[in-house]
This record gives sequence, structure tokens and C-alpha cells, in this order.
Amino acid sequence: MQHAVHYLETGSRDPYYNLAFEEYVLTHRTRGDYLLLWQNDNTIVVGQNQNTEAEINRPFVEAHHIHVVRRSTGGGAVYHDLGNLNYSFITDAGDRAALSMARFTQPVVEALQDLGLQAEASGRNDILVEGRKVSGTAQRLWGDRILHHGTLLFDANADMVAGALQVDPEKFRSKSTKSVRSRIGNIRSFLKQDMDMPAFWAYLKETLAGSGMVFDALTAQELAQVDALKAEKYDTWEWNYGRSPRFDMTAKRYWDGGCLEVGVSVSRGLITDVIFHGDFLSVSSLEPLTKALLGTPFRREEVCRVLERYPVADLFGGITREQVLDTLFSD
Repeated sequence: MQHAVHYLETGSRDPYYNLAFEEYVLTHRTRGDYLLLWQNDNTIVVGQNQNTEAEINRPFVEAHHIHVVRRSTGGGAVYHDLGNLNYSFITDAGDRAALSMARFTQPVVEALQDLGLQAEASGRNDILVEGRKVSGTAQRLWGDRILHHGTLLFDANADMVAGALQVDPEKFRSKSTKSVRSRIGNIRSFLKQDMDMPAFWAYLKETLAGSGMVFDALTAQELAQVDALKAEKYDTWEWNYGRSPRFDMTAKRYWDGGCLEVGVSVSRGLITDVIFHGDFLSVSSLEPLTKALLGTPFRREEVCRVLERYPVADLFGGITREQVLDTLFSD
């Protein structure tokens, strides 16, 4: 990058604070390009639309005092510890129809390649080194701004990663612990010349920000607003776990664009409650759609009319409108 890139650090390892800090920058620093590097201490971060209880191994989480927090982007659950480094790009979205992961993952891939690693982008949102996953990424739109963030497994504890997450057997068709451990890799283990986390952090900062890096910081007033957002949103049971109502009908389907699970309550033929869960890569909140569906007759053609008014690609990533309908009205 040749132009100015504002570099920020959160100064915290608290996952609730860090996600509030990231959201504040997205929604209030609305001009310019930003790079954030940050770490969470022993945390499971679930995707925006996931059912938290279904994603975590609760006895393991409680025994190891692992934080659980929901992020504001789609995708699946990930484990963070101090062997993991997170990065966030915040910038103008540009042409929304042309949004792609590659715009942001390619600089990270090239940074790893410059360390001599056989790195490549793969699948929906992964970065691999020699076939092992070292990074997962996700995106979120806010007006004409975009947040793209990702993990970088540098020297993470693979046993903790495997033990903390409740892996869906449909994804791996094997014992969950074995499956998770076999899929992930640590960047440090692939390096031909060893470096520690501070050196890797410094390298990534210089490489991703480039010669245009501007060291920046939030003001005291801005930091107070970050604290308020943490307390009001990210550090609440309602946000991180949310309600788990009983639905009249639940359905779960696996598509190339991700897993989609739907719960629907119907009274006198009308939808009275609906929720969508899954690891699909949404970039926008589903709340406007779910509100619009309330009171809609529970018939495929009626639900289709509502869906046609919303950008399904933004809401469900690679899952199409017809696939949403097929999930809702599966036999």
C-alpha cells in the first residue's frame, strides 16, 4: 500500500473490549484506511449467526475458563489464544457487487509467502500453508465501509483449539478432536528461520501497512465510547448467547455456501418467529429480513416475495435464495 494507512492497536487482550474497539473504528472512523493488529486471551469467537451453545464444548470451556464472545461477521467459530494474531482491515467498500475476499486475503498470503511459506487462499475464506489452515477470514459492511478481519495461527495450542470447539460431524465425518487438529497448522512450525510472536507482529505490521503507515490512537472520548459498547453489547449474555426459543419447525441443510439452520414458529398460518443460524459468510445483519418475515404467510411463494426485497448474497453469503427456501420448506 502506497497511501496512508492508519495503524491502531487496542492495548487489550480482552475479547469483549477488542471487538467493541474494532466495531467503533468501523462505525465512527469513516474516512481513510485502517489496519488493526490485536490478540485475545483464551477465547472462542462465534460467528454472527451461529447458535453459540451448539458451537462450544461447554464443560471444556468452563474447566479452562475460556471466554465466549460473538463477533459481528459471519462464518464459523474459532479459538483464540496468545499464539494467535488477529488483523483487521477497515476501508471503503467500493463497488459492493465486486466485493471479494481476495482483495484482502491476497496481501496476507503474499506476506506469508515472503517468509518462504507455501501459502494460498482456499475455499470460502481460509488461508492455507502446505494444506493446513492457518487463517480464517470474514467481512462486514457498514454503509459504504467494509471490515475484513482474520486470524493468523502463529503458535497456538492445537489441543485447546480442538477441545474448545464442538465440531459438527457433518463437516469432517471423523472424531472432532482429530479432525480439527489435523486441519490446522501453526505458521511458526513452517518457518525456515524461526521468529517469535513480537517479531512476527512487527513484520506483519510493516508488510501490510507499508511505507504509508501512520501510527494512530483513539482519543479519550472515543475510548470511553468503546468501553460503553463493550458493556452494552459484547459483554452481555443477550449478545453472546441470545434467546433459544422453541420453534414449531426446525430444519438444517448443508450447501456449498455453508450450513443453514432455520427455526420457524407459525400461528394461524402466519410466521410469528423465525431465526437463521449457520456459518455462512454474511456481510450484513439478518435482523431486517427476520422482522419483515413476521406476519408473512408460511408459504413458499409468500416467503419468496419477501426474500426478493433483500440482498440475499449480503445476508447469506454463498447460499442462494432458492437454497434458503429449500431449507425452510424441505420435506
